[in-house]
Amino acid sequence: MLSVQMYLTLCSFIILSSFAQELRHKPVGTKPVRLFTDEDLAKYNGQEDGQPIYMAVKGVVFDVSSGKDFYGKDAPYNALVGKDSTRAVAKMSLKPDDLTSDTSGLTEEQMKSLEDIFINVYKAKYPIVGYTSRRILNEDGTPNKNFKPEDQPNFTIKEEF
Repeated sequence: MLSVQMYLTLCSFIILSSFAQELRHKPVGTKPVRLFTDEDLAKYNGQEDGQPIYMAVKGVVFDVSSGKDFYGKDAPYNALVGKDSTRAVAKMSLKPDDLTSDTSGLTEEQMKSLEDIFINVYKAKYPIVGYTSRRILNEDGTPNKNFKPEDQPNFTIKEEF
């Protein structure tokens, strides 16, 4: 016969094991994220009806299709889609030279604006569908062995996963 203490210990073990099993096998509710090259991302530029509209900010690719009136074909911010437009978002610019992921030379105020827009607009409104490959690959497509998410400027990978 089991003592009360052994019974409670056994019940606790079963409950905790069940909980741990549930966490390990929790199904993902959304599509898996993917890695986008510049060429891949360019395919989602809002020019084709029925195709999703994607844009990247800080290397994070968002599905902005729900904002088609802003980002779709002939829409005011269509220049931002199909690419990583980090610099343009930071500067609130649609100039062709600003449609890039390059943040070098931005002011502290522009970097703060970028962070605010990234969190309060893009992360708050649009689903993340992937990341740009330049974050983890070299120019020739080989893995960047020195890549460390925690070392990326203005990017916290923990927030994304």
